[in-house]
Amino acid sequence: MSKLRDLLDAELYAEPPRSHTAQQLGGGDQPPQRGLYPGAVALLMRDGEVLDHVAVGDAVRYGAADDGAADKVVEVVELPPDERVPMSTDTVFDIASLSKLFTAVTTMTLVEEEVISLDAPVASKIPEWSEDQRGQITVRQLLTHTSGLPAIQRLWEVPSPSRRRAAIFETPLNRMPGSHHEYSCVGYIVLGLLLERVTGTRLARLVDEAILTPLRLSDTRYLPNRQLIERSAATEYQPYTGRNMVRGEVHDETSWSLGGTAGNAGLFSTATDLARFAEMLRRGGELGGERILRADSVELLTSNQLPATIDPGYGQGLGPRIGDRSFMGDLAAHGAFGHTGFTGTSLVVTPYLRTVTILLTNRVHPSREWSQISDIRRRVADLTLAV
Repeated sequence: MSKLRDLLDAELYAEPPRSHTAQQLGGGDQPPQRGLYPGAVALLMRDGEVLDHVAVGDAVRYGAADDGAADKVVEVVELPPDERVPMSTDTVFDIASLSKLFTAVTTMTLVEEEVISLDAPVASKIPEWSEDQRGQITVRQLLTHTSGLPAIQRLWEVPSPSRRRAAIFETPLNRMPGSHHEYSCVGYIVLGLLLERVTGTRLARLVDEAILTPLRLSDTRYLPNRQLIERSAATEYQPYTGRNMVRGEVHDETSWSLGGTAGNAGLFSTATDLARFAEMLRRGGELGGERILRADSVELLTSNQLPATIDPGYGQGLGPRIGDRSFMGDLAAHGAFGHTGFTGTSLVVTPYLRTVTILLTNRVHPSREWSQISDIRRRVADLTLAV
């Protein structure tokens, strides 16, 4: 028996079929009495060889339907077993903020090409900021969440799609650039838009040319096509964005409001593709004869960039977190780096142990209110030490 499968199986939602009104999903309704997610996929790798790769549960377990009444109250229902979509090892996930790692690597390719500089103020490329303190922000600060920009900007509440990109550049600072570490999706959205401005190329194409095509990550992309959607895991019921049960569209509201492609979120991928991406980083920027980054760029990307005066309790590289026990567990003590995604995803690379740990869940399906998965992230990471 697979210890990994047993671990993931034990945290599946388990409860008889029932229904929930949309209003209940947002607050007082109780989640299933046991479990953390409808389904999950995990992959453990050492020295580029897969040690275990398992799938449990359902990729789609819940649906949303009109109750037929005049006021058309939508019910979120647990689907009968024969209508669910089972999880498989090649299920496609909305990887949420794991997308930031792809943005970071793409940024570093442009740094290597001297298209942009890590430490030059961005004001020359963002004239909207030339007259205030935001113009002092550097690419390094955007990558390390020290730009002073806030965590989010509620762009989905901006009624005009044409205004949303402009609204990003109107976001005020929370703090002085370089003074604090504050995780910022806004910073990575700005970074993605900055890359587009300096190259004249859309972010999706930049990521594809820098990473996806050379690494042959055929199941990874923004805006998945029909074939990938049919293999995808559902995420959340989002009536406040005008959407039903989200599947095949980015879950992140801000990325969605920008068309589904942004520096903070939007990529869809599989455990296999993410493991190849992570293995490239573990090997110092090269995999299968394709060099994505120089070794010194990977070293910079995966080493702590924060000054001694800023200590969030873990190291912060140019994208990845370093030694963060909250999701790396005991791997944190071995110099691990990686990232998590809000939809229930995580990626951990431990160069010292030559390992890659991928965990993908649909923990927000059908509601983000039902589950927090830090503990299972740590336990899967710890299992990497035992296999």
